[in-house]
Formats: sequence, structure tokens, C-alpha cells
Amino acid sequence: ALPGFHLPALSLAAVKDAIPNAFTIAVLAAIESLLSCVVADGMINGKHRSDMELVAQGAGNIASGIFGGIPATGAIARTAANVKNGGRTPIAGMVHSVVLLLILIVLMPYAALIPMPAIAAILFMVAYNMCGWREFVTLLKTAPKSDIFVLVTTFVLTVVFDLVVAIEIGFMLAVILFLKRMSDVADVRSWEYVEEEREGLRIVPKGTLVYELEGPMFFAAADKFLSVSADKNTKVVILRMSDVPAMDVSALRKLEEVYRSCKRKNITLILSHVTEQPRRMMEKAGFVVDVGSENFCESIETALRRAEQLCQKQSRKKM
Repeated sequence: ALPGFHLPALSLAAVKDAIPNAFTIAVLAAIESLLSCVVADGMINGKHRSDMELVAQGAGNIASGIFGGIPATGAIARTAANVKNGGRTPIAGMVHSVVLLLILIVLMPYAALIPMPAIAAILFMVAYNMCGWREFVTLLKTAPKSDIFVLVTTFVLTVVFDLVVAIEIGFMLAVILFLKRMSDVADVRSWEYVEEEREGLRIVPKGTLVYELEGPMFFAAADKFLSVSADKNTKVVILRMSDVPAMDVSALRKLEEVYRSCKRKNITLILSHVTEQPRRMMEKAGFVVDVGSENFCESIETALRRAEQLCQKQSRKKM
């Protein structure tokens, strides 16, 4: 018979106990479903809609829980079989679900007559086809050492403990390695100066330093700002930020330290081509007002002209 409708008894303690497992299952379900979509896209040369896939899966799993079921995901094996047999539209998946429901309700007494060794053999072959041992070996041979470490650690934890522990620790390791890579990419480097004129080089006014900022500036790379320095002959420091897609509050605090250091030395700080997210953060923190909106330039050419005007102005004052 069809399963009955039943609302679970909710309590703060039950929710607290379920959150770790729920988070892990949600992440796994999302990854497997989107991976199924990618596999199907590759087989039919199509393009799936990720948002719709995850929203539909979430709604389906809520309904499954209400009717006493367990979380379900898009299955790679059945998706591939469906596509190989001509399935190209969502209707194919719907028909698949209806057939499974009919088997569960109508044909289950006959399915119970299948010998257990036969079912074991089928499950063994399914597990073998899904384990991906060839890809595992290929990754061990070709992937970076950090990725191999995450892969092997997650694999061992899955076997020794369970999937929940493995995914939580593997996720944390992946995040730490990602932060490490992003901090390695982020850099602050000074322009090199040449005495003779060369074609294609921009002319930097005397007494001006130009620093190129590259990569996301966040807490793991915030100290890179400390490489911005100036001597007694420096009148203007230009920070070119066209290659900085994002910035967090730690990096902004370090940038404010650079600004205060320049202010103590009577040096004007100019920022060139600040991208959208860092600009919004600077405006919200009041940094744009402190530096002066006139010292935020749209391009490096505008910043160099602004620096030249400031240097000439300071030279006239000394005269």
C-alpha cells in the first residue's frame, strides 16, 4: 500500500542532533545529483539547470520524509541507463519513478521470491561499476599531492569510521587547501623603473610608487599589503587593484594601516580601478571618505595623471 502521511515530532534537541548528519547528507545529495546532471549533459550534449535540480530535489526529499521515506539523489547509474535507452527529457525520469513505485507496490511479493545470492551478485556488480577504482588510481598518479592527501584521507575515514566523519573532515581539509592556494595566488608587487624610454611603458611621475595587487585579498593574504613601503622622496603611492576580485575585512584593515602610514609621511594614497565588491566594502567602512573620492581613479592612466598633478603641486609649494 501507499505509505501514510506523518509529520515528525520536532524539538530543539532532535534538530540539534540531526544537523551534522543532515548537513553531510545534503552536501552529498547535491553533489551526486549535479554529477548525474553533468554525466547526462556529456552523453546528450545538453545543459542542465542546477538551481531547478537542487530545488526539486529538496522538495522531493521533504515529501519523502513526511511519508516515512529516506533522502534520495539523482543516481548516476540509472541516469546513464535511462539516457542509453533513449531518455532525453524530464518525462523519462518521471516514467522511471512511476515504474519504481509500481514495482514497490504491486510487484514486491514477486520480488521477495528472488534468491538472495542473485541479488547479492547484482549488488556486487553495481558496486564494482560505481566504485570508480580506475579513476581513483589515475588521480593517485596525476593529481597534485594536496588533492591526493584529501582523497586518501577521506577514503580511509570512510572505511574506518563512516561517511559522515569522512565528509566533514575532507570538507575542512579541502577548504584549508583552497585558502592556501588563494593566498599563494594573491600578491602585491611594485612596478619596475627603467631610466631609458621603451615602447609600451607608462611614464610614472617622479616621486610616485605604483604597486600592482593581484588575486583575492582576504585574511590569509592580508599581510601582503605590508610589502607596500615608501621612502622619504615618495610623494604619491598608487595601488592598482584591477586584478583584485574580492576583499574581506581583514585585508581592508591592513589597507587602512597602509593609508595611515602614508598619511603620517605626508604621502597621498591613490587607488586605481577598484572592482565592485572591494569598492562597496570600502564605501561601507568609510574608507572612501578618508582617502577622498578624488583619489579613486577608474584607470591607471587617470591615476598617473592625478599623481603628476599632486607631485607638481607639492613641488610648487616647496619653491
